[in-house]
Amino acid sequence: MNNHTEEQFNTFMSQLSETNATLGFWTDFEKIKGNVASIEIKLNTLNYLLGKQDLEKAVIELWNTDKTVFSVLLILIACRKRDKKMVINADGEFVKLESYLTTLDGVIEFITETGLTNIFKDRNIKNLVDYVFGVEAGLDSNARKNRSGDAMEDAVELVIKGSGLNYSKEVFSKEWPEITKALGTDGKRFDFVIYTDNKTYLMEVNFYSGGGSKLNETARSFTEIGLKINAVEGFEFVWVTDGKGWEKAKNKLQEAFYTIPSVYNLTTLKDFLEELKAYA
Repeated sequence: MNNHTEEQFNTFMSQLSETNATLGFWTDFEKIKGNVASIEIKLNTLNYLLGKQDLEKAVIELWNTDKTVFSVLLILIACRKRDKKMVINADGEFVKLESYLTTLDGVIEFITETGLTNIFKDRNIKNLVDYVFGVEAGLDSNARKNRSGDAMEDAVELVIKGSGLNYSKEVFSKEWPEITKALGTDGKRFDFVIYTDNKTYLMEVNFYSGGGSKLNETARSFTEIGLKINAVEGFEFVWVTDGKGWEKAKNKLQEAFYTIPSVYNLTTLKDFLEELKAYA
C-alpha cells in the first residue's frame, strides 16, 4: 500500500458521512425498561408521597416503614449513584450527593432543596414509574456516543463479511509476541483482524459526528501505533474512520492520512477489501 497524496486526502474528506445512525440508534428502550424494572417496587412505594400536603410527615412515615425506598431519589433529579456527584452542603462542605439519602434529615433536606417538594405536593407527577421511564430516556442520550461507535463497527463488519475474508473481532495485541514487543506498554485491543496469506491486518474503527480534542488525540495515537505495527514484518495497521466531525480536525487527520498507508472510510473500505482478496 502506497502513502497517500493530497488529491486522495481531499477525496477522502469529500466522502465523509453525515451520520451512521439508524432509527434504532436514538434510544435503547430495552435497556431503559430494564433500568426502570430494577427499581419499580421502590418507585411505586414512593408514589405514596404524591399529593401529600404535609410532605414531611409522609416522608417520616415512609422512612419508618422502609427507609431503603429513598435510595432511588437520585434518579428523580436525573442522577445516578454510580456518577458519585459532589455538592456543597449548608455548612459549605463538599459531600457526596448520595450521602443525603442515608439519614431521615438528609432525605428531607434533599427533597426540599432539589425542588421535589412542590413536584410531590402539586402532583405534577402522576406516577413515578412513568416519570422515571422518561428520565431514563433522556439519560440514554448520553449513551449515543457509544452506540455511534457500535453502529460503525456493525457497518464495517457487514462489509468484511460480504468480502468473504477470514477475520476475527475484538482481538488483543498480546496474541502476537512480535506485536506485543512493538507496542510495549501500549497494549491494544483491535476491533477487527483480517487474515491473508501474506499479511495480518490489525484494524481500528471509529466514527465522529462532532469535533473535539478526542479527534486530535485519536489521530496522533493511531499514527504512532500504525508506525510501530507496520514496522513488524507480516503485519499492517488499518484505520477505518468516518464522520463529518473530522472537518474540525482536518489537519491532524491529514498528518495521519499521509503517515498511515491504510486509512479508509465507509466509501473506500469495500475497494480495499476487494484488493485484499487478491492476497487472501
